[in-house]
Amino acid sequence: MNRRTFLELSATAATVTALAPRAFAAPKRSLRKAIMYSTIGVKGSVLEKFRAMKEAGFDGIEPMGAMNREEVIAAFKETGLKAASVCDHIHWQKTLSSPSEEVRKDGFNGLVIALEDAKAYGASSVLLVPGVVFGAPIGRPDSTFDECWTRSIAEIKKAVPVAKNLGVKISIENVGNNFISKPEQAVQYLDAINSEWVGWHFDIGNVGRTQGPAEKWITALGKRINRIHVKDFSTTPPDPAVKGGAARPKLLDGGTNWPAVMAALDAAGYSGWAITEQPGNQAADVATARDMVGRMDRIFAL
Repeated sequence: MNRRTFLELSATAATVTALAPRAFAAPKRSLRKAIMYSTIGVKGSVLEKFRAMKEAGFDGIEPMGAMNREEVIAAFKETGLKAASVCDHIHWQKTLSSPSEEVRKDGFNGLVIALEDAKAYGASSVLLVPGVVFGAPIGRPDSTFDECWTRSIAEIKKAVPVAKNLGVKISIENVGNNFISKPEQAVQYLDAINSEWVGWHFDIGNVGRTQGPAEKWITALGKRINRIHVKDFSTTPPDPAVKGGAARPKLLDGGTNWPAVMAALDAAGYSGWAITEQPGNQAADVATARDMVGRMDRIFAL
């Protein structure tokens, strides 16, 4: 090999080496996997459920509000899992949209308890369903769209000083409450509250067939997304003759455009907790929960 050929080959090799990492390396994302406590199908105590999810590979748990606080803290401490968020335990029954002042007060007090729980667990966000509008397929519908908008905003504004004092944000979830069904509405809702202590808990699967695509919501909400729920959805319309309608498919088996979702999250600069809320039979034991963790890993690598 003469000197000229050697230099040409060396230059080619150097070029390939320089380009290879950019061409083939998967995106590096700072996402931590958690599971919503109420969707853990494992039988047993709080600690037994935590242990199983730890063994399956989860990093954290999203407890419900008003659980036995000491028991939950002990389970976090023993397993080393972290609190990803806290889900308001009473928002479907004691809605902030209710025409009853007493019911709204109960809902407000429930939100405060969830915020205090989050502080005790070391979580910085509480998931809140702000109300339930007439025609909603779940919950207890009790208001028109406009009534839900006005009443829930008033109650949330009253909770903002509590959230600020505790250092815990209130995060509104898009869900089947027949309320906010478009990303533009979500932005307007947060604008109306106008507080850095209120953001969004974006549920990827809930926008599903009728409100998507999920990536459009992510782009619209951007930095206002405090947490995400990682769920898929079925492209098959629910069967009214079947209780519960269409079953939620396993992650990656549904209709979500996961590469587009991940690209949108990257563009929004999202990092931190990614919390799954799949049906309990998909986390019925360590093996099924580990499968869910593996599916989340595959999604995050897209």
